[in-house]
Amino acid sequence: MSDLPASTNDVDHGAIKLIEENCTSCMICARECPSWCISIDSHTEPIADLPPGARERTTNVLDRFAIDWSLCMFCGICVEECPFDALEWAAEPVAGQPSPAGLVHEIEDLR
Repeated sequence: MSDLPASTNDVDHGAIKLIEENCTSCMICARECPSWCISIDSHTEPIADLPPGARERTTNVLDRFAIDWSLCMFCGICVEECPFDALEWAAEPVAGQPSPAGLVHEIEDLR
């Protein structure tokens, strides 16, 4: 047994889970990913019910969040860099697929 301290790499984890309501579509996870396995699409919508005289504001609405597990290195940079805690480690591993297309998981698969 090693006398070295435990690191976050020693933690058992499987896939990455998306907490959709926390995601602001800021793109930080996708930009920081060294393997570019994260794809995000969003659009803006005006914020309703602003006080009278307030300038018009918009918010990002998440349309697509996908991870290509055939590219992912499971390094966890996306989980660590997300300032909104929209990504976390899931206990379940990514299941094998008969084709590479099956390894691209969309929002529904990442919940």
